[in-house]
Amino acid sequence: MTTDPREIKVAVLDLYNGIENQGMRGFDEILRRFKSDKNLNLTWQVFNVRQKNELPGMEFDLYISSGGPGNPLTEDEEWDKRYMQLIDELEAWNNSDTTPKKHVLFVCHSFQLLCRKYKLGEISLRRSPSFGILPVHFVNGGESDPAMAGLADPFYAVDSRSWQVVHPDEQAFEKIGAKLLAIEKERPYVDLPRAMMAIRFNKYFIGTQFHPEANPEGMKLHLLNAEKKQQVIDEHGEHKYNEMLERLDHPEMLLHTQRTLIPNFLREAVEEVLGKESVICKS
Repeated sequence: MTTDPREIKVAVLDLYNGIENQGMRGFDEILRRFKSDKNLNLTWQVFNVRQKNELPGMEFDLYISSGGPGNPLTEDEEWDKRYMQLIDELEAWNNSDTTPKKHVLFVCHSFQLLCRKYKLGEISLRRSPSFGILPVHFVNGGESDPAMAGLADPFYAVDSRSWQVVHPDEQAFEKIGAKLLAIEKERPYVDLPRAMMAIRFNKYFIGTQFHPEANPEGMKLHLLNAEKKQQVIDEHGEHKYNEMLERLDHPEMLLHTQRTLIPNFLREAVEEVLGKESVICKS
């Protein structure tokens, strides 16, 4: 356990546009637990990106960019332009001789924005929304990525999206040195492409199209809401709804993912700030 007194500043970019969600609670929970477990001087500030056009500067050590509702094809909106400017600045920082480097995690809607930026695949509206605790499968040795260490193949995560990124463009991946790490479950009975679920965009940028911040308690509250329950049953059937509730009681599924992927990301990012000699990576 580290006792390094240096402040480590995290910028949390809220892309939910004022919509009630469990995602921001999940990030807060993980950051609080990580700070306590590692005895870190870790602080974080939330920026309401889409609703209030709030964006951080370059003074933060690492960045977490959330999921959010709706269409990711928002190039003409002012917040989107400023968001992409921030990404360009972070990328320039990491490509320069300046240290320490700044790690960024992109979740769901943010993942889709990055895929749009780098033209890594086709972004389209799904035939029907995807929602549930679903298996995610590694590809291309994705399980060896530092952020994925300790996850099984497949592992389980919350998938909640109406839009998707499919059909990876191999030339675009090669151009920026990106690597596809995981894809959604195989559905041999459905003739539809499998969505890209995790990408290492570069050494310091990683993203997931699922929600690694989701926890069983928050998900259960979400599912037990009468309106959400009926929505899930209408879209997926009562059997699928009951299966989701059952999976919440298995800690090796959703809880394991929540306590693995983002803490792995944080450990790598904090080690970057404190130095390779930091014992945080071993604790």
